[in-house]
Amino acid sequence: MSKEMSFAIFCIENYKLHRSLTGAQTVELFKQYGVFDYLREFYDVLHTTGWQFINSDIDIYLKARGKV
Repeated sequence: MSKEMSFAIFCIENYKLHRSLTGAQTVELFKQYGVFDYLREFYDVLHTTGWQFINSDIDIYLKARGKV
């Protein structure tokens, strides 16, 4: 498994707890709004931050794309 894939799984697991979602709901949300592409594109920066920052950053990313 690639380091980017491991990071995506880490983000799914943490974000689902952050928003009280199931894993399937989180994966669908990430697919629908391009979060996986975002995580892959900014892996070098994001993987050095904490889970709180990543969850907050995903929230900001989703809000910017119309997810309220």
